[in-house]
Amino acid sequence: MTRRRRCGEFEGIARYFAPLARAYPFAFGLRDDAALLRLRAGEDAVVTSDAMVAGVHFFPDDAPDLVAAKLLRTNLSDLAAKGARPIGYQLVTAWSAQTGEDWMAAFARGLAGEQRRYAVALMGGDTVATPGPASFAITAIGRVRRGAMIRRSGARAGQDIYVSGHIGDAHLGLLLRRGDFRLERDKVSARYLLRRHQLPEPRLVLGRALVGLASAAVDVSDGLLADLGHICEASGVGARVELMALPISRQALRAMALAPATRLALASGGDDYEICFTAPRAVRERIVRLSARLGLPLTRIGAVIRGTGVEAIGADGSAIRVDQTGYRHF
Repeated sequence: MTRRRRCGEFEGIARYFAPLARAYPFAFGLRDDAALLRLRAGEDAVVTSDAMVAGVHFFPDDAPDLVAAKLLRTNLSDLAAKGARPIGYQLVTAWSAQTGEDWMAAFARGLAGEQRRYAVALMGGDTVATPGPASFAITAIGRVRRGAMIRRSGARAGQDIYVSGHIGDAHLGLLLRRGDFRLERDKVSARYLLRRHQLPEPRLVLGRALVGLASAAVDVSDGLLADLGHICEASGVGARVELMALPISRQALRAMALAPATRLALASGGDDYEICFTAPRAVRERIVRLSARLGLPLTRIGAVIRGTGVEAIGADGSAIRVDQTGYRHF
Protein backbone atom coordinates (compact mmCIF):
# COMPACT_ATOMS: atom_id res chain seq x y z
CA MET A 1 0.00 0.00 0.00
CA THR A 2 1.35 3.42 -0.96
CA ARG A 3 2.32 5.46 2.07
CA ARG A 4 1.42 9.15 2.14
CA ARG A 5 2.38 11.65 4.81
CA ARG A 6 0.05 11.28 7.75
CA CYS A 7 -2.29 14.21 8.32
CA GLY A 8 -2.52 16.05 11.64
CA GLU A 9 -4.61 14.88 14.60
CA PHE A 10 -7.68 17.06 14.09
CA GLU A 11 -7.49 16.90 10.31
CA GLY A 12 -7.46 13.10 10.48
CA ILE A 13 -10.40 13.03 12.88
CA ALA A 14 -12.45 15.34 10.68
CA ARG A 15 -11.55 13.55 7.45
CA TYR A 16 -11.73 9.89 8.42
CA PHE A 17 -13.51 9.43 11.73
CA ALA A 18 -16.13 12.17 12.09
CA PRO A 19 -18.09 10.59 9.18
CA LEU A 20 -18.26 7.36 11.21
CA ALA A 21 -20.10 9.23 13.98
CA ARG A 22 -22.88 10.69 11.81
CA ALA A 23 -25.33 7.92 12.66
CA TYR A 24 -25.12 8.76 16.37
CA PRO A 25 -26.22 12.39 16.82
CA PHE A 26 -25.17 12.52 20.46
CA ALA A 27 -21.52 12.16 19.40
CA PHE A 28 -21.82 15.78 18.18
CA GLY A 29 -19.70 15.17 15.11
CA LEU A 30 -16.68 14.38 17.36
CA ARG A 31 -16.35 18.11 18.03
CA ASP A 32 -16.87 17.83 21.79
CA ASP A 33 -14.87 16.16 24.58
CA ALA A 34 -17.56 13.57 25.29
CA ALA A 35 -20.63 11.89 23.88
CA LEU A 36 -24.05 11.58 25.46
CA LEU A 37 -25.56 8.15 26.12
CA ARG A 38 -29.34 7.87 26.35
CA LEU A 39 -30.94 4.54 27.24
CA ARG A 40 -34.57 3.52 27.07
CA ALA A 41 -36.52 3.02 30.27
CA GLY A 42 -35.91 -0.36 31.87
CA GLU A 43 -32.52 -0.95 30.23
CA ASP A 44 -28.94 -1.29 31.49
CA ALA A 45 -25.83 -0.18 29.63
CA VAL A 46 -23.20 -2.85 28.99
CA VAL A 47 -19.66 -1.53 28.50
CA THR A 48 -16.59 -3.51 27.43
CA SER A 49 -13.10 -2.73 26.10
CA ASP A 50 -10.47 -4.57 24.08
CA ALA A 51 -7.18 -3.51 22.52
CA MET A 52 -4.98 -4.72 19.67
CA VAL A 53 -1.25 -4.07 19.21
CA ALA A 54 0.75 -4.55 16.01
CA GLY A 55 3.05 -7.54 16.28
CA VAL A 56 1.01 -8.98 19.16
CA HIS A 57 -2.64 -9.18 18.08
CA PHE A 58 -2.19 -8.65 14.36
CA PHE A 59 0.63 -8.83 11.84
CA PRO A 60 2.13 -5.44 10.90
CA ASP A 61 1.53 -6.22 7.22
CA ASP A 62 -2.13 -7.23 7.67
CA ALA A 63 -4.57 -5.27 5.53
CA PRO A 64 -5.78 -2.23 7.53
CA ASP A 65 -9.46 -2.83 6.75
CA LEU A 66 -9.15 -6.35 8.19
CA VAL A 67 -7.41 -5.01 11.31
CA ALA A 68 -10.27 -2.53 11.81
CA ALA A 69 -12.91 -5.18 11.22
CA LYS A 70 -11.38 -7.62 13.71
CA LEU A 71 -10.94 -4.85 16.29
CA LEU A 72 -14.62 -3.96 16.20
CA ARG A 73 -15.88 -7.52 15.91
CA THR A 74 -13.91 -8.75 18.93
CA ASN A 75 -15.46 -6.02 21.06
CA LEU A 76 -18.95 -6.78 19.76
CA SER A 77 -18.30 -10.40 20.68
CA ASP A 78 -17.97 -9.35 24.33
CA LEU A 79 -21.38 -7.67 24.10
CA ALA A 80 -22.82 -10.82 22.50
CA ALA A 81 -21.71 -12.94 25.45
CA LYS A 82 -23.56 -10.56 27.77
CA GLY A 83 -26.80 -10.83 25.78
CA ALA A 84 -26.56 -7.15 24.81
CA ARG A 85 -27.60 -5.29 21.68
CA PRO A 86 -24.79 -2.95 20.50
CA ILE A 87 -25.34 0.80 20.37
CA GLY A 88 -21.93 2.15 19.38
CA TYR A 89 -18.29 2.38 20.34
CA GLN A 90 -15.45 4.67 21.26
CA LEU A 91 -12.09 4.34 19.53
CA VAL A 92 -8.57 5.13 20.73
CA THR A 93 -5.86 5.03 18.08
CA ALA A 94 -2.10 5.22 18.71
CA TRP A 95 -0.47 5.68 15.30
CA SER A 96 3.14 4.63 14.84
CA ALA A 97 5.62 6.70 12.87
CA GLN A 98 5.39 4.11 10.06
CA THR A 99 1.62 4.47 9.67
CA GLY A 100 0.85 6.59 6.61
CA GLU A 101 -2.39 8.32 5.71
CA ASP A 102 -3.33 5.65 3.16
CA TRP A 103 -3.27 3.06 5.94
CA MET A 104 -5.39 5.32 8.14
CA ALA A 105 -7.90 5.86 5.34
CA ALA A 106 -8.24 2.13 4.67
CA PHE A 107 -8.62 1.47 8.40
CA ALA A 108 -11.49 3.98 8.54
CA ARG A 109 -13.12 2.37 5.49
CA GLY A 110 -12.93 -0.99 7.24
CA LEU A 111 -14.72 0.44 10.26
CA ALA A 112 -17.36 2.03 8.04
CA GLY A 113 -18.18 -1.33 6.47
CA GLU A 114 -18.47 -3.00 9.85
CA GLN A 115 -20.70 -0.23 11.16
CA ARG A 116 -23.14 -0.87 8.33
CA ARG A 117 -23.04 -4.60 8.95
CA TYR A 118 -23.71 -4.37 12.69
CA ALA A 119 -25.74 -1.13 12.85
CA VAL A 120 -23.38 0.72 15.21
CA ALA A 121 -21.72 4.12 15.11
CA LEU A 122 -18.57 5.75 16.41
CA MET A 123 -19.32 7.75 19.57
CA GLY A 124 -15.95 9.38 20.26
CA GLY A 125 -12.48 8.50 21.51
CA ASP A 126 -8.94 9.79 21.16
CA THR A 127 -6.04 9.70 18.74
CA VAL A 128 -2.33 9.95 19.59
CA ALA A 129 1.07 9.20 18.09
CA THR A 130 3.45 6.61 19.51
CA PRO A 131 7.15 5.82 18.96
CA GLY A 132 6.25 2.16 19.38
CA PRO A 133 4.04 -0.17 17.34
CA ALA A 134 0.57 0.99 16.32
CA SER A 135 -2.15 0.06 18.77
CA PHE A 136 -5.91 0.46 18.85
CA ALA A 137 -8.55 0.11 21.54
CA ILE A 138 -12.33 0.11 21.40
CA THR A 139 -14.86 0.56 24.16
CA ALA A 140 -18.10 -0.97 22.93
CA ILE A 141 -21.43 0.00 24.46
CA GLY A 142 -24.62 -2.02 24.35
CA ARG A 143 -28.03 -2.23 25.97
CA VAL A 144 -29.83 -5.05 27.69
CA ARG A 145 -33.08 -5.38 29.59
CA ARG A 146 -32.53 -4.25 33.16
CA GLY A 147 -31.07 -7.03 35.27
CA ALA A 148 -30.84 -9.45 32.32
CA MET A 149 -27.12 -9.26 31.48
CA ILE A 150 -25.59 -12.75 31.37
CA ARG A 151 -22.68 -12.85 33.78
CA ARG A 152 -19.84 -15.29 34.32
CA SER A 153 -20.90 -16.08 37.87
CA GLY A 154 -24.14 -18.04 37.36
CA ALA A 155 -22.87 -21.55 36.59
CA ARG A 156 -23.90 -24.30 39.02
CA ALA A 157 -22.75 -27.89 39.47
CA GLY A 158 -24.80 -30.30 37.37
CA GLN A 159 -25.42 -27.85 34.53
CA ASP A 160 -24.39 -28.42 30.93
CA ILE A 161 -21.58 -26.63 29.09
CA TYR A 162 -22.10 -25.57 25.47
CA VAL A 163 -20.12 -23.80 22.80
CA SER A 164 -21.39 -22.20 19.60
CA GLY A 165 -20.03 -22.76 16.11
CA HIS A 166 -16.70 -24.53 15.73
CA ILE A 167 -13.57 -24.47 17.86
CA GLY A 168 -10.02 -24.27 16.52
CA ASP A 169 -10.54 -22.76 13.06
CA ALA A 170 -8.93 -19.48 14.07
CA HIS A 171 -5.97 -21.20 15.72
CA LEU A 172 -5.29 -23.16 12.53
CA GLY A 173 -5.73 -19.96 10.52
CA LEU A 174 -3.05 -18.33 12.65
CA LEU A 175 -0.70 -21.27 12.09
CA LEU A 176 -1.29 -20.92 8.35
CA ARG A 177 -0.66 -17.18 8.50
CA ARG A 178 2.59 -17.75 10.37
CA GLY A 179 3.68 -20.36 7.83
CA ASP A 180 3.79 -23.22 10.36
CA PHE A 181 2.16 -25.52 7.80
CA ARG A 182 0.67 -25.28 4.32
CA LEU A 183 -2.50 -26.46 2.59
CA GLU A 184 -1.34 -26.29 -1.00
CA ARG A 185 -3.76 -29.00 -2.16
CA ASP A 186 -6.79 -27.56 -0.36
CA LYS A 187 -6.81 -23.82 -0.96
CA VAL A 188 -10.54 -23.60 -0.19
CA SER A 189 -9.99 -24.86 3.36
CA ALA A 190 -6.94 -22.62 3.72
CA ARG A 191 -8.96 -19.52 2.77
CA TYR A 192 -11.75 -20.53 5.15
CA LEU A 193 -9.39 -20.99 8.10
CA LEU A 194 -7.53 -17.75 7.39
CA ARG A 195 -10.80 -15.87 7.25
CA ARG A 196 -11.90 -17.36 10.56
CA HIS A 197 -8.69 -16.03 12.09
CA GLN A 198 -8.93 -12.58 10.49
CA LEU A 199 -12.69 -12.01 10.59
CA PRO A 200 -14.40 -13.58 13.61
CA GLU A 201 -18.18 -13.56 13.71
CA PRO A 202 -19.66 -11.98 16.86
CA ARG A 203 -22.65 -14.10 17.88
CA LEU A 204 -24.95 -11.17 18.65
CA VAL A 205 -28.24 -12.83 17.73
CA LEU A 206 -27.34 -15.91 19.75
CA GLY A 207 -26.30 -13.82 22.73
CA ARG A 208 -29.67 -12.07 22.92
CA ALA A 209 -31.48 -15.41 22.54
CA LEU A 210 -29.52 -16.84 25.49
CA VAL A 211 -31.00 -14.32 27.93
CA GLY A 212 -33.18 -16.44 30.19
CA LEU A 213 -31.57 -19.70 28.98
CA ALA A 214 -27.87 -19.43 29.87
CA SER A 215 -26.78 -19.27 33.48
CA ALA A 216 -23.30 -17.97 32.57
CA ALA A 217 -21.47 -17.10 29.38
CA VAL A 218 -18.15 -15.87 28.02
CA ASP A 219 -16.81 -15.26 24.54
CA VAL A 220 -13.89 -17.47 23.55
CA SER A 221 -10.98 -15.11 22.93
CA ASP A 222 -7.95 -16.49 24.78
CA GLY A 223 -8.92 -20.15 24.38
CA LEU A 224 -11.94 -22.29 25.22
CA LEU A 225 -10.38 -23.90 28.28
CA ALA A 226 -8.99 -20.61 29.58
CA ASP A 227 -12.22 -18.69 29.10
CA LEU A 228 -14.33 -21.48 30.57
CA GLY A 229 -11.94 -21.27 33.50
CA HIS A 230 -13.06 -17.65 34.01
CA ILE A 231 -16.65 -18.88 34.37
CA CYS A 232 -15.51 -21.51 36.87
CA GLU A 233 -13.56 -19.00 38.93
CA ALA A 234 -16.39 -16.46 38.99
CA SER A 235 -19.01 -19.13 39.80
CA GLY A 236 -16.98 -21.09 42.36
CA VAL A 237 -17.27 -24.36 40.42
CA GLY A 238 -15.23 -26.70 38.23
CA ALA A 239 -15.78 -27.97 34.69
CA ARG A 240 -15.24 -31.21 32.81
CA VAL A 241 -14.79 -30.92 29.03
CA GLU A 242 -14.96 -33.88 26.66
CA LEU A 243 -12.38 -33.17 23.98
CA MET A 244 -14.00 -35.59 21.54
CA ALA A 245 -17.26 -33.62 21.83
CA LEU A 246 -15.65 -30.41 20.61
CA PRO A 247 -17.27 -29.18 17.38
CA ILE A 248 -14.48 -29.26 14.78
CA SER A 249 -15.16 -28.02 11.25
CA ARG A 250 -14.45 -30.24 8.27
CA GLN A 251 -11.86 -27.69 7.12
CA ALA A 252 -10.08 -27.96 10.45
CA LEU A 253 -10.17 -31.76 10.34
CA ARG A 254 -8.52 -31.67 6.92
CA ALA A 255 -5.87 -29.26 8.15
CA MET A 256 -5.11 -31.28 11.28
CA ALA A 257 -3.70 -34.04 9.09
CA LEU A 258 -0.85 -31.64 8.28
CA ALA A 259 -0.90 -29.08 11.07
CA PRO A 260 1.01 -29.31 14.37
CA ALA A 261 -2.28 -29.24 16.27
CA THR A 262 -4.29 -31.62 18.46
CA ARG A 263 -7.80 -31.27 19.83
CA LEU A 264 -6.25 -30.03 23.06
CA ALA A 265 -4.35 -27.37 21.09
CA LEU A 266 -7.57 -26.28 19.38
CA ALA A 267 -9.30 -26.05 22.76
CA SER A 268 -6.61 -23.69 24.05
CA GLY A 269 -5.65 -21.88 20.84
CA GLY A 270 -7.94 -18.84 21.15
CA ASP A 271 -9.35 -16.28 18.73
CA ASP A 272 -12.54 -18.31 18.10
CA TYR A 273 -14.92 -15.61 19.38
CA GLU A 274 -17.64 -18.19 19.82
CA ILE A 275 -19.82 -18.16 22.93
CA CYS A 276 -19.22 -20.72 25.66
CA PHE A 277 -22.16 -20.91 28.03
CA THR A 278 -23.67 -23.01 30.79
CA ALA A 279 -27.34 -23.90 31.14
CA PRO A 280 -29.57 -26.14 33.29
CA ARG A 281 -30.33 -29.59 31.93
CA ALA A 282 -34.03 -28.69 31.92
CA VAL A 283 -33.54 -26.40 28.91
CA ARG A 284 -31.72 -28.88 26.66
CA GLU A 285 -34.60 -29.18 24.21
CA ARG A 286 -34.98 -25.41 24.03
CA ILE A 287 -31.30 -25.09 23.13
CA VAL A 288 -31.67 -27.75 20.42
CA ARG A 289 -34.57 -25.76 18.93
CA LEU A 290 -32.60 -22.51 19.19
CA SER A 291 -29.69 -24.09 17.32
CA ALA A 292 -32.03 -25.18 14.52
CA ARG A 293 -33.71 -21.78 14.35
CA LEU A 294 -30.39 -19.90 14.08
CA GLY A 295 -28.74 -22.46 11.81
CA LEU A 296 -25.80 -22.44 14.22
CA PRO A 297 -24.34 -25.47 16.01
CA LEU A 298 -24.75 -25.28 19.79
CA THR A 299 -22.78 -28.27 21.03
CA ARG A 300 -22.89 -29.72 24.52
CA ILE A 301 -19.23 -30.35 25.40
CA GLY A 302 -19.25 -31.15 29.10
CA ALA A 303 -20.64 -30.47 32.53
CA VAL A 304 -20.20 -28.11 35.43
CA ILE A 305 -18.89 -29.99 38.46
CA ARG A 306 -18.10 -29.31 42.09
CA GLY A 307 -14.52 -28.24 42.65
CA THR A 308 -12.25 -25.83 40.84
CA GLY A 309 -10.62 -25.48 37.44
CA VAL A 310 -11.23 -27.10 34.07
CA GLU A 311 -10.59 -30.79 33.46
CA ALA A 312 -10.05 -32.00 29.88
CA ILE A 313 -11.13 -35.59 29.16
CA GLY A 314 -9.60 -37.56 26.30
CA ALA A 315 -11.05 -40.21 24.01
CA ASP A 316 -10.35 -43.00 26.53
CA GLY A 317 -12.17 -41.20 29.33
CA SER A 318 -9.05 -40.25 31.26
CA ALA A 319 -8.04 -36.74 32.27
CA ILE A 320 -5.39 -35.06 30.14
CA ARG A 321 -2.80 -32.78 31.66
CA VAL A 322 -3.21 -29.22 30.42
CA ASP A 323 -0.06 -27.13 30.78
CA GLN A 324 -1.50 -24.02 29.16
CA THR A 325 -5.24 -23.48 28.80
CA GLY A 326 -5.00 -20.46 26.49
CA TYR A 327 -3.19 -17.33 25.43
CA ARG A 328 -1.41 -15.45 28.22
CA HIS A 329 -0.99 -11.70 27.93
CA PHE A 330 1.72 -11.56 30.59
